[in-house]
Amino acid sequence: MKTDTIFKKAFNDALELTSTLSMGEPVPSENALALSLSVSRTTVRKVLAALKEQGIIAGTGRQRFAHVTGRKVKPFPDDETMPASAHVEREFMEWMLRDNTPPGTIINELELARKFGIATTVIREFLNGFKRFGLIEKRPNSGWVLKGFTPEFALELFEIREMFEVRSAQAFASLPRSSLLWQDLAALRAEHVQLLKEIDQRFTDFSDLDSRFHRLITSASPNRFIDSFYDTITLIFHYHYQWSKHSERERNEVAIRQHLDYIDALLTRRLSAVRQACNAHLASAKETLLRATSEALNAGQTRPKRGR
Repeated sequence: MKTDTIFKKAFNDALELTSTLSMGEPVPSENALALSLSVSRTTVRKVLAALKEQGIIAGTGRQRFAHVTGRKVKPFPDDETMPASAHVEREFMEWMLRDNTPPGTIINELELARKFGIATTVIREFLNGFKRFGLIEKRPNSGWVLKGFTPEFALELFEIREMFEVRSAQAFASLPRSSLLWQDLAALRAEHVQLLKEIDQRFTDFSDLDSRFHRLITSASPNRFIDSFYDTITLIFHYHYQWSKHSERERNEVAIRQHLDYIDALLTRRLSAVRQACNAHLASAKETLLRATSEALNAGQTRPKRGR
């Protein structure tokens, strides 16, 4: 993993910002850019130097101005601008989902670091974040062990999710029409419709769409504790939802249709409709989670353990 993700993201943001400027129009000051891009002035200077090198801006100091040449400059790819913590979370989740990793699997920090292209310290920090929930366990001299969880644990976890989401869904429905979250919701609705059309070929893409949808809902009522806990909820729910591969496509299609009902209820802004759609989706999700958890436990008793 590259260590200059902050610079690359700032460069992409600055590239977008300068694309709105006309030829000769002044570039914002270093202080203004630092505030706008949420980076240090040192990073801003590095970004400005890169923009000048690419011919996007010209001049020096306070005399910098837009230099429109018609030349297209490509931004850095998303995977190069993603923070290390977000990168390892995504990679770990993909590893769990795609490889159908069973309980009892040994998780080797060094192997994961090589696989994900990231430092072992970041892997260790990530795994430590999940240890307190009982999903994984650190064993002396043998690395981490994936434990899975019981139906009782799943019910406790779901109770927290229900409290989070019902509250957030009602807050979302009460947002003013001017909120940009409505645009985000409309865009996600279009993604759901498209995925439904291509469900036979792309049903495994649902986990990412599902995560983004529920994160959007919770963003309507920002809460630092919900945000940090939701990472764990996302991983656990999708991991166990997809344990039983034989019905994954059908489950995902049902969930997409429920999401569309949920989104349409939100768009009405009627609290009663929102509560009904939210509760219906959560009830179905709970049933799926409990079934998947039981299957995971049964499979764990019959499958050989695999090292990683």
